[in-house]
Amino acid sequence: MRTTAAQHQALVEGCRSRLRSGQTTLRERYHDGGAARLLRERCQLVDDVLCDLWRELGLPAALSLVAVGGYGRGELYPYSDVDILLLLPEPPDAELTCQLEAAIALFYDIGLEIAPSVRTPAECSQAAAGDLTVQTALLEARLLTGNGELFVQTCRQLRDRLDAPAFFEAKRMEQEERHRRYQDSPYSLEPNCKEAPGGLRDLQTILWITRAAGYGDSWEDLARHGFITQDEEQQLQRSVSFLQRLRTRLHLHVGRREDRLLFDYQTALAEQMNIAPTATRRASERLMQQYYRTAKMVTQLNTILLQNIGAAISPPPDQAPLPINERFQNTHDLLDVVDETIFDKSPGTLLEAFLVMQQHAELQGMTARTLRALWHARTLIDDDFRRDPENRRRFIEILQQPRGVLHELRRMNQFGLLGRYLPNFGKIVGQMQHDLFHVYTVDQHSLQVLRNLRRFLADEFAHEYPLCSELMGDFTRPWVLYAAALFHDIAKGRGGDHSELGAVDAAEFCTQHGVDSDDGALIVWLVRHHLLMSSVAQKQDFADPEVVGAFAATVGDERRLVALYLFTVADIRGTSPKVWNTWKGQLLEQLFRSTCRTVLAGGQVPKQGMIEERQQQALRLLRYFALPEAVHQRLWRQLDTVYFLRHSAEEIAWHTRALHYRTGVEKPVVKARLNPQGEGLEVMIYTRDQRDLFARVVGFFGRAGYTIVDAKIHTTRHGYALDSFMLLDLSDRDSDREMISYIEHELAERLSRQSPPEAPGSGRLSRQVRHFPVQPMVTIEPDEKGSHYVLSVGAADRPGLLYTIAMTLAAHHANLHTAKISTLGERVEDTFLISGGDLGDTASRIKLEGELLERLKL
Repeated sequence: MRTTAAQHQALVEGCRSRLRSGQTTLRERYHDGGAARLLRERCQLVDDVLCDLWRELGLPAALSLVAVGGYGRGELYPYSDVDILLLLPEPPDAELTCQLEAAIALFYDIGLEIAPSVRTPAECSQAAAGDLTVQTALLEARLLTGNGELFVQTCRQLRDRLDAPAFFEAKRMEQEERHRRYQDSPYSLEPNCKEAPGGLRDLQTILWITRAAGYGDSWEDLARHGFITQDEEQQLQRSVSFLQRLRTRLHLHVGRREDRLLFDYQTALAEQMNIAPTATRRASERLMQQYYRTAKMVTQLNTILLQNIGAAISPPPDQAPLPINERFQNTHDLLDVVDETIFDKSPGTLLEAFLVMQQHAELQGMTARTLRALWHARTLIDDDFRRDPENRRRFIEILQQPRGVLHELRRMNQFGLLGRYLPNFGKIVGQMQHDLFHVYTVDQHSLQVLRNLRRFLADEFAHEYPLCSELMGDFTRPWVLYAAALFHDIAKGRGGDHSELGAVDAAEFCTQHGVDSDDGALIVWLVRHHLLMSSVAQKQDFADPEVVGAFAATVGDERRLVALYLFTVADIRGTSPKVWNTWKGQLLEQLFRSTCRTVLAGGQVPKQGMIEERQQQALRLLRYFALPEAVHQRLWRQLDTVYFLRHSAEEIAWHTRALHYRTGVEKPVVKARLNPQGEGLEVMIYTRDQRDLFARVVGFFGRAGYTIVDAKIHTTRHGYALDSFMLLDLSDRDSDREMISYIEHELAERLSRQSPPEAPGSGRLSRQVRHFPVQPMVTIEPDEKGSHYVLSVGAADRPGLLYTIAMTLAAHHANLHTAKISTLGERVEDTFLISGGDLGDTASRIKLEGELLERLKL
């Protein structure tokens, strides 16, 4: 049917208005009917509009208009695409092609997010054979209007060609690949409620497979076929309902298609879902814990169903189970219970099941009935169970096994047994952490730490952290580290010092489980001091023997030192991929080696002995460059003890080589090189001391795209600044080598002109910082001698932060001696050693603190 431009415009406006008013009505009624009703009614609204349009267009009666994908399933979320298939009996001629193009354009014009396809039955079969996504979408095809016979014929052809076992295997592999994209965890702090493990897609995958295999397309159908119990059906229905409500609310709140539960939306979604805050927890935290528990339930049932349905679709060979003991057997390389009631009869076998998994490498997993029995028997783990000496022995034995520790603890956590056995661990399951650097819930972070510790023992990963692998290989009874991993953050969310509270829990655990006194003391000590090494390495000047001596005194012996070093590396790596970098690794290794020498020496190494040793090492390095024997004297005469304490022998040699003939030059000297021990650049600046020097340098580096992670500021006896900086590229441009000449030339020119400091470019705040702001913290305390002051700053990271601090210090005429710049995800914890100005006056220090606090506020 041909229409005039005016008729076409009227048709478009009418349909667009109809859709808009209909969707407004649906949103207004949403509070009464729930998500499922909204999804159905939006489908019906779109059905009616498309069918009316189809009739208005007068397309040939031989064609079919078909809904596919989520639209075909009858679940149309507020901003989801509308997937349609224009089904043709044969390829279109030129006239029909024009009609179809006009129809699709019209569908777009009325305001629908259409995802169209145009195919014949043969083309549908061909596309389905070569594309799993197309095959899945067509599986849910639903006739809207048009040629019913053609639609039935196409569905029959697709059904006849569908290979259920191949489809099952393809969907299983697709799910595994999708899970890997989300680190195989539903416990990200900003999860995707559709695609992540435990999300809606995991539920849809099950129903796609059962539909393809002819077992039905609803949870009721699965219960009728015996794949799930009545209770499991109800659990699945509740999970679907919660996830549908959450995704629907998310779409409506954002006003577009969005499936990520970003920090930006969590608080508002919680309010809309009538979740209120408590005295100790935000509403958003309560919402997300409910999400994590739902996702956990979905992953459990998804695992059980995939196994049951897979066995039904492709029955394994008829092979008698292989006995393992009186309670367990090997069924097709899966651990199987001999009797499904064994856990009720003998609750202690709950832990034995995981122990058997560890002790039999041939077992690839557990049968569905074993997993289901474990889940239903989890409530048998009560106080009596936990007091049973045999159960305590088994749990310790699980930690002590040479293989499978991580896998089985993760399986215990997934099916709710770990939190039942360790009740305080159960309290942190699904608990969020708004500290701007953890990206996992507390329980998942703890298991990530354990995973990292186990990884140190794997030969295939020895290249990642060779020193850690070497130390772990020689570490006797490494299970104590795994126990510490379970307890180190177990007290988070209770209030108070979680390290101290966790140490109390760990001590109680060790006493109850009869842990050897030395091993128990180490576990408790690690939990209490698990943050110590990170703090010293990133906030204190451990080039000072007194700092190392104090740290060594706290550590006490070599076994504790090795344990703390291994644990610290595993802990930092387990927070977030963004937090760990080679610079942090370098700091920790340097502190470890320095402390190791001190501990082995039986105490603190004398300063003078350390200085002489470094000077001799530096001189040995200088000889490699065929420099005269006395080349160092002119420069070293101007350097004091503090310089030699704060710089390594390699740094001293580099400075000497660059400056031995320039000690009295007027023009600034800037030298840069690739960090010899890892990523980033090391920059040395030598110039007559000048006001605002640090602020000028910080501004330059910021504008060049670098962040300072370490600064050593030194003034020579004849009034020259000899400063060195360690830089990391903020944008990962991989252009450090090319930037060396730019930094050396441009920074020297700016220092020569002594032009005013230039602020680095402004940038955007991260979502985490916007929605979970950190209250700035500033303290200024005198050192032990009272000649210098330690400035500690904690704040949310943002562009120009260090420049703001530098300019504030310059305004107070404070001299900077060292700077430790520590960035933990989206939070900074910086430490500066300062002197001069009016710092000796208490009122002036308070004023400086106040100014810094004010300027650090967002």
